[in-house]
Amino acid sequence: MNFFEHQDRAQRRTRMLLGLFMLAVLAIVVVMNLIALVLFGQTQATAPGEPWLTREFLRDNLDVVGWTSAFTVGLIGLGSLYRMLSLRDGGGAVARELGGTRIEGDTRDPLRRRLMNVVEEVAIASGVPVPEVYVLEQEPGINAFAAGYSPSDAAVAVTRGALEHLNRDELQGVVAHEFGHILNGDMRMNIRLVGMLFGILVMALIGQRVLFAMRYSRNNRNAGGVVVAGLVLMIVGYIGLFFGRWIRASVSRQREYLADASAVQFTRQPEGIAGALKKIGASYSGLNADSEEVGHMLFVNGGLGRMFATHPPLEDRIRKIEPSFDPSELETVQQRMQDDARRRREEQEAEAAREQAEPKAGGGLGLHPEALIDAIGDPGLAHILGAGFLVAAVPNALERSVHSDRWAAEAVLYLLISPDSEVRDAQLMRILETRGEDSEKRVRELLQEVPELSRDLRIPLLEMAFPVLRRHPPQEREVLSGLVDALIQADGRVSAFEYALGRLVRRQLRDIERPSQARSGGRRRLADNSGQARYVLAVLAHHGHPDDPEAAVTAFNAGVAALTGIMPLESEAPPELEQATAGTAWASVLDKALERLDELRVKDKRTLVEAMLATVQRGGGVQVAEIELLRAMAAALHIPLPIAEMAVVSQGDGPSD
Repeated sequence: MNFFEHQDRAQRRTRMLLGLFMLAVLAIVVVMNLIALVLFGQTQATAPGEPWLTREFLRDNLDVVGWTSAFTVGLIGLGSLYRMLSLRDGGGAVARELGGTRIEGDTRDPLRRRLMNVVEEVAIASGVPVPEVYVLEQEPGINAFAAGYSPSDAAVAVTRGALEHLNRDELQGVVAHEFGHILNGDMRMNIRLVGMLFGILVMALIGQRVLFAMRYSRNNRNAGGVVVAGLVLMIVGYIGLFFGRWIRASVSRQREYLADASAVQFTRQPEGIAGALKKIGASYSGLNADSEEVGHMLFVNGGLGRMFATHPPLEDRIRKIEPSFDPSELETVQQRMQDDARRRREEQEAEAAREQAEPKAGGGLGLHPEALIDAIGDPGLAHILGAGFLVAAVPNALERSVHSDRWAAEAVLYLLISPDSEVRDAQLMRILETRGEDSEKRVRELLQEVPELSRDLRIPLLEMAFPVLRRHPPQEREVLSGLVDALIQADGRVSAFEYALGRLVRRQLRDIERPSQARSGGRRRLADNSGQARYVLAVLAHHGHPDDPEAAVTAFNAGVAALTGIMPLESEAPPELEQATAGTAWASVLDKALERLDELRVKDKRTLVEAMLATVQRGGGVQVAEIELLRAMAAALHIPLPIAEMAVVSQGDGPSD
């Protein structure tokens, strides 16, 4: 199952979730009405053995039914709305509620640095923004979760126990599992589950508070009615808890198998995630913090019996990965964990220190573009290795900058500074006027430290800066976005890389402001937006063959054939190609086209991406400009496009930036 099928499945699960939630609310309303009718209904005397719940009785008590239904639905709805609004800041809000401490990008703690490296490698390999990373310091068990509305506001959190007890391969397996949830579209549903479950549970919480308050009240003479009301709310609330746990379990279990499979696909090391699951089975994995609401998000979550379990049995998950697993192995694992805990911690710290001390290597791995469609949302070990090489190749000065609150914005601006001295002076003056003298000096320092950066490191470096930029105040982010646009326009033209960087920054910052609106699919049909799709292909064809109009036409026609199933007959340059070569206007036209195409249905987005790749494939080597444009276009469409191992052929022969 690929990314696009996962997104379709996630949308179907969301509709099922909403249906189950409505059924649960209906059941609670019925129970509340029955209780209200018993307590407050106006009834006439009936003969022994005759039913009291008659049509006439309901007609006489329509006001009781109406007020009770309105009160119940309103209370549940307001509770759900309140909870979802409290989580509007995304995955970081969930992690902080559970006591998570955010890892700063410039941390030098070996264990945290190792975790950051793993998360950055998997994110860049997947083609999604690097998420915020948290550690639950007070949690000794081995566990983890990912939360957020979309990849743009995601957060990955691991427990202190996971940091201390898992080796690098096992930690990578756990992180890859959580990225499986991110890529499979599970996070948005998880946030909705939290909100819906809170709405269902809110009556039980209110009832508990009422009974607790009356217990310590000094005036209990007239408290009988209040106690009854509190007791009723609590009973009905726990009926809601029954339904809530059932809903959560019914939509959660199969996703864990899929995420485990994604982790194996990511790392190609089944022993990594299997080893993590064995260590969990041999030790404590629960959270000390209240995890009732977020239990379905965790890497593992035990208890509540098979009916309400949000995760498959641990032994079943291990056997899916390692069929020969024998549960008796857990005793050996437990003994080894106890005996070697201190030694393992020392080895991990030494390993992390060696990683930082090793000289930086350069270059990425090659990827044939035809394999990219299968890697979307499901990258493999080669992608992670390629991302690891790219991260390792980033010069130290820039690596420190993108992880620093004070320097991250300047690292982004550094990427746009022109080699032309006249344009560069104008850009630095604009930075001075907009962000001040300190900012301009920091950009100059970076230019002195790293006068020239390898072109294949530019997009990964930008992605590494996003977690820091998210934390900047909204006004500062808006100023940065405007400054990026100004630097791009400084020389009167827009290169492929400049467009890609500007589009990625705008998309990321927009999704931060409105994370709940970042969706992988809409309702528009490709057939109704063929003009915009053809223009996207024309831009790719032109930038892949800027000096060869005939090759550009051939590449464009190949893309149109993949888009429509019919090979165009014309050999002359189509109007879209002529428009794509017109000065700087192509960028604004492309922006409008991508905004509209972002609302395509998921299956139509797949067709469009296949056409984009067919355009890139045609004519041989993949140019840097094509890679950068593909990355920006995919981000605009909310498609996680891996870039780390794409083959960059003839970099020096590509279009100049």
